[in-house]
Amino acid sequence: MLHSMTGFARQSVESSIGTLSWELRAVNHRYLDVQFRLPDELRPKEQAFRQQVSAVLRRGKVDCSFHFRRAFDHHDDLQINTEFAKLIGTRLTELSKSLPSSAPVNPIEVLRWPGVITEPQTETEPLYAEATTLLDQALGAIGAMRANEGERITVMLESRCTDIAALAASIRARLPEVLAAAHAKQRERIDKLDIDADPSRLELELALIAQKLDIAEEVDRLDSHIVEIRHVMASSEAVGRRLDFLMQELNREANTLGSKSADTETTKASVELKVLIEQMREQIQNVE
Repeated sequence: MLHSMTGFARQSVESSIGTLSWELRAVNHRYLDVQFRLPDELRPKEQAFRQQVSAVLRRGKVDCSFHFRRAFDHHDDLQINTEFAKLIGTRLTELSKSLPSSAPVNPIEVLRWPGVITEPQTETEPLYAEATTLLDQALGAIGAMRANEGERITVMLESRCTDIAALAASIRARLPEVLAAAHAKQRERIDKLDIDADPSRLELELALIAQKLDIAEEVDRLDSHIVEIRHVMASSEAVGRRLDFLMQELNREANTLGSKSADTETTKASVELKVLIEQMREQIQNVE
């Protein structure tokens, strides 16, 4: 089953230690590239979070942001370092005497100084346990979104595979007619020259022309590529790069069909093939 590389998920929870939330954003990327934005308390756990993400997502550029707001506790929150605040006030008073035109100091500004207000440290392990559980939920949500988008892509690719197989069948059905028409045209040209042609030499030339115009192998390869694409789409692995390679192979066969084309219908079919293949390729760029 195919999965898209794009997705978004946001999960939040209120717990005894505060409000926790994860926000995940994923877009296309050649490989798996995971970036984290974490509070200081959880920076040492980044590698563990990275392994948690890589166990679920296999390709894409994924931005993971974790936000934490501690629960308010009036017993130990907003502890003011009174001595430090007094020292700052004293120095500001001394400075204001040297600058009599300066505005009075707002006490709120003093509180913003680093070290004036201290908060009790949050215990890392309980926070990490809560964050891990919540990240699992966020990964489940973004995985479901990517799977839903993958289903839509699968339907589209299957539809184009059916169209390509139908075009290949029509080209194969017309092949005897195309070769016969090419033989007839060549004989007509020789007849107009009004010369005696060596029958064996003529048959050899016609055989060479038929070989140059024979596109049976290309049509057979088109069919085999379609079979392989359907097989790959049913896989549970990350198959985006393999599908992209198969698109290159399909496009090569379509180009060869166009170059060997001996009639307008085959040329038209070759162009239609290229359009279908390009539509598939655009969608496959988004497949994990």
